[in-house]
Amino acid sequence: PGVIYCNAAAACTESVADAAIWLIISTFRQFSWSHIAARTLDANAFVDANRNLAMVSHNPNGHTLGIIGFGQIGRRTAEKAFLAMNMKIHYHDIVQMPAHLEAVSKATYHKNMDSLLAVSDCVMVATPFSGETLLNASLLAKMKTGSRLINIARGKLLDENALVDALRSGKLAAAGLDVHYDEPNVSPELASMKNVEMMAHNAGASVDSHIGFERLGME
Repeated sequence: PGVIYCNAAAACTESVADAAIWLIISTFRQFSWSHIAARTLDANAFVDANRNLAMVSHNPNGHTLGIIGFGQIGRRTAEKAFLAMNMKIHYHDIVQMPAHLEAVSKATYHKNMDSLLAVSDCVMVATPFSGETLLNASLLAKMKTGSRLINIARGKLLDENALVDALRSGKLAAAGLDVHYDEPNVSPELASMKNVEMMAHNAGASVDSHIGFERLGME
């Protein structure tokens, strides 16, 4: 008795949104390939990336970002992508957000996830984990050919084997993952792909986030 519980997750919104923007940029520009090539210290790998990266690299500017889950993190990422990169924002959620929240990023609501997947050049998962896999093989098949997938939510929302297949077949051009299905174990197949950007579940990790956690707890 007498124990007070506080959910301070909102304090990491800014940090996660920044990481999401970085993953979006990296998957459009294929920076993971360049990053890996440079760090190998292998001159041949460097030259390979230097010469060939441009052929698969695109600017995010003007492309459509589809966000699954338009909570605080989804909306903040949308604002940054819209204002900094002029991306077109579309989103899917259980309910449509009030007009004033959509207006900041000129976001378009999709009641049906299939229609969101069909129009998005990049899909970002930003929804809570309800205990079930959200994106399976059948839903990945409904994404645009050559599109990109970002997951900054929970690893178990995404069928990683289906993602591997989609990347190998060329259905998806790239993926950016902060979270993984079997953390702290990372899929060896995904880790071997130069068009997959990865993090060790660090999107929300910053001094600012932790100060915010403590402040919210005390308040």
